[in-house]
Amino acid sequence: MKILRHRIELETTAPIQIIDVTDQVRGWVTSTGIKDGLVTVSSLHTTARINVNEREAQLERDMITYLKRLVPRDGDYLHNLDPIDGRDNAHSHLLGLFMNSSETIPVAAGALVLGGWQSIFFIELDGPRERRGIELQLLGTD
Repeated sequence: MKILRHRIELETTAPIQIIDVTDQVRGWVTSTGIKDGLVTVSSLHTTARINVNEREAQLERDMITYLKRLVPRDGDYLHNLDPIDGRDNAHSHLLGLFMNSSETIPVAAGALVLGGWQSIFFIELDGPRERRGIELQLLGTD
């Protein structure tokens, strides 16, 4: 049994942004030679999340619209009165309550086990940000 780790760095360009990282995760898993196991994909941020969902342009726009309506940026939030990092981002933290900070995906025969419509998304909730990180941890056998 091996445990391997890898970090993906990315930049975001919008306040709420959905970035498909499936190919990056798939490429790294393939490069490790691990045949069977589990890969955990984790956001290193409290205002960005990981989600498995369908990649389709209109649906992604619907998701962003839904998130903006669910917790409006301009709400009356106490966190925004004295933010630690100077960002009025209470809405981002509140949105994070409804999402996962990580997803674990099976690996079989050296490939991610995802449904035909499934992709792995990094979801920015407090962008734009110059530097965001995703941690991958793979547990498996070769």
